[in-house]
Amino acid sequence: MSRLRPLGVATGCAALALALLAASPATAVAPPLSDPHVLVHFDPALGQLAENIALEPDGSADVTFIGARQVARVGLDGSVTVRATLPPPTDPDTPVVHFPAATGLARAEDGTLYIGYATGDELAGVWRLTPGGDLTQLAGIPNSLINGLTLDEHKGTVYAADSGRGVVWRVSTATGEASVWASGADLEPAGFVGANGVRKHHGAIWVSNSDKGTVLRIPICPDGTSGPVETRITGLDGIDDFGFTSFKDDALLAALNTSSRVAYVTADGVASIVLTAADGLSNPTSVAVDEHRVYVTSASFFATPQDPNLLLARLDQ
Repeated sequence: MSRLRPLGVATGCAALALALLAASPATAVAPPLSDPHVLVHFDPALGQLAENIALEPDGSADVTFIGARQVARVGLDGSVTVRATLPPPTDPDTPVVHFPAATGLARAEDGTLYIGYATGDELAGVWRLTPGGDLTQLAGIPNSLINGLTLDEHKGTVYAADSGRGVVWRVSTATGEASVWASGADLEPAGFVGANGVRKHHGAIWVSNSDKGTVLRIPICPDGTSGPVETRITGLDGIDDFGFTSFKDDALLAALNTSSRVAYVTADGVASIVLTAADGLSNPTSVAVDEHRVYVTSASFFATPQDPNLLLARLDQ
């Protein structure tokens, strides 16, 4: 069982962030998930290891295929359409994984997609795919393992977790300027992968640390800088990415990659397992939630036989 770490007295940026938290009602009961089923099975022979998700207004899902360097759209009918393929690096030397990897995904309201790309060379960083299909590099971040992305469209900022360095980057959507926004021991790896999933929620950037099994909260200060890193959840071994179940509170669903499970963690920190391999999970990597649906990608990194897929379940709020 995992619980939130108690919060102490804080001032300044931290006090503002805690006030926002205090205004969010807690929930003590996990929302029921029903009808979990695999919508589509992907082809591992084609590198279709599903890594991350961004949702479209019509219920379709954009996903990254980490090994194929692709972004694809998956319809609710199970159809798969490749939308873009990232260019191959000449001499890839990606930190930690050592292959070119299409990773995080974030969607703007106009349909523009922001894509994390880890290569180890000048192609590494954040890329942009317009609704018309134009694919360009927004920001080069060499020698990085860019992973999860989240977008603050109002401020024109993409936040990117760097799993190798254990930092969070801030990238301007207008200029492509990239700088380290948050760093510290809580974000760093402990042998393999550190900061991984990242979400903007309730005035803060939330980040998972895979090696440490934690979810962190980093307040966004009024001047745009990062506040102190707060460890909010512990004990989520093998956590990859995660998604909040609503805008009303801090309850979330977390993909536990190594154990092929999804955990629900209430706003007051109580964790329970709600999806397992019996439902079709195979090393889940990301969770996305709309009003009544939960989407979970499985990359099937370690499974035999491999079964990368996209799972759907109904969320009854």
